[in-house]
Amino acid sequence: MPPRTFPTEPAYPPDGGAERTLHEALLAQLPDDAVVFHGLRLQEEEQEYEIDLLVAWPGFGIAAIEVKGGHIERRDGTWYQGNGDQRHRIDPVGQVQGARHALQALLRHRGLLAAESRTAHLVAFPHQYVGPDWAALDLPRDMIVDRGDLERGHGLAERVRNAITRHGQGHGPLADTDLEEVVEALAGGFPSQAEHLAAAAAHEDRLEQMTRDQGRILDLLREARRLRVVGGAGSGKTWLALEQARRRARAGESVALLCYSRGLGRYFERVVATWPVRERPTYVGLFHDLPRAWGAAAGADDDGDYWERHLPLALGELAAQRSPADLFDAVVVDEAQDFGDLWWPSLMRCLRDPDKSGLYVFMDDAQRVFPREGHVPIELVQVTLDENLRSTKQIAQVFGALSEDLLRPRGMDGPPVRLVDVLAEQAVAAADDAVDALLDEGWAPGAVTLLATGRRHPAQVNEVALGGHAAYWDAFFAEEDVFYGHVLGFKGLERPVVVLAVNGVRDVARAREMLYTGLSRARSLLVVVGPREWIEQVGGEAVRRRLGKAVRWEVAG
Repeated sequence: MPPRTFPTEPAYPPDGGAERTLHEALLAQLPDDAVVFHGLRLQEEEQEYEIDLLVAWPGFGIAAIEVKGGHIERRDGTWYQGNGDQRHRIDPVGQVQGARHALQALLRHRGLLAAESRTAHLVAFPHQYVGPDWAALDLPRDMIVDRGDLERGHGLAERVRNAITRHGQGHGPLADTDLEEVVEALAGGFPSQAEHLAAAAAHEDRLEQMTRDQGRILDLLREARRLRVVGGAGSGKTWLALEQARRRARAGESVALLCYSRGLGRYFERVVATWPVRERPTYVGLFHDLPRAWGAAAGADDDGDYWERHLPLALGELAAQRSPADLFDAVVVDEAQDFGDLWWPSLMRCLRDPDKSGLYVFMDDAQRVFPREGHVPIELVQVTLDENLRSTKQIAQVFGALSEDLLRPRGMDGPPVRLVDVLAEQAVAAADDAVDALLDEGWAPGAVTLLATGRRHPAQVNEVALGGHAAYWDAFFAEEDVFYGHVLGFKGLERPVVVLAVNGVRDVARAREMLYTGLSRARSLLVVVGPREWIEQVGGEAVRRRLGKAVRWEVAG
């Protein structure tokens, strides 16, 4: 896949053969995570600048390139282009230096971290050979692109990379997250709501393919019997957990597919029901339902000791009493960070062979929203997923700022995050107004979810009371109406549009994890409703910068 380029259909000048040649060579040689801008015009007060080609290269930096075609020569410190009567003076170095300074000033004025990334300038003579030892005081040889670079494999990309690393001004390489801010600043437009809806539909199609591509990880580790997959929100862990359970069952093994939350458990049941019988795990559902299926005594919903201690211990005792035929060849656990220390030894006793049976754990420590700690008591091969595939870049950048681990956003561009700054006690009412406004914009009701961080939304309370948990979650999967939920119960699930009502948290010590989980549930559009000052206090400086890019949304009540 070639790098992104802006504009997508560049308009070269009539004599722009040199620019076209260099542009096409960049697209052929640069990696797909780079971005190339053509004909970038900048205004700094009364001064106008134009950068023929600008390269933004994650992991390295930014390069501004001035392109001059035809015959080029330098005499007595002066540059000339052309021959005979067509020969005229030029100043390629001064042009590109001024444009680079203007670019850095623009990025700095907008408060973008990319302004501190390594930034270099080059001049390109696509029709001219330049000797390897040639150099000028203001232009070292490795800041010149010549015809030889275009003829030599990846010579152009190498020249750009070397110019950035050797001569780039700045404190460090360009980060993936900062790249998207550069794109927004330099290529951002004013898309209509219809364009947002179309982009969301395209994003939905693309993310499913990108997530399925993660299956190559399981291909590479198919012989591993003990595996821990660690990754941030939207990295495809749940899809991988399902796929691993399916593969082990297809291989003839008895498999248990487990999680902690009701919504995710119901999702597993619905997905597995669509598979051929021979590919279905033996047990699919909640960790706590397994001991009850094997005969554990019932307990009260509000009895914490029953759920945290009694049932986990009962599972181990019941497993010891079962026939080996009832135990499992493999156990797959999704959202494993939810499991407590006491739960794991009992789960291990559910394996037919403690040494050889499979244990596959999928987890994200940044989503530890429950007041318990759990650690798998055996050695596991660890695989780390560092790409967010399922959210737009704008959403991934916001919640990624809350994680200690670098999460590279690989989703499509989408609309900016929206922010409604209200007091916590006003958040739910303001979130209701935001939902109404989104529906008026054309979003389908089934695409929208309202999640609360504190007290549950009254609609959620009523729906569970009237129909029970099974009907409540089946309504979510039907995708026919707006869904009202809570961050704690929505882990592992998503919707295209999420309105997050930040109406307080029950456990202040877990506030950061609650925000991370809630913000990461959206795929195409995220609306944050709540006290901005408190959110930034919890999230820190990185979140403050990201929310500074959000659209301040005033919703009429």
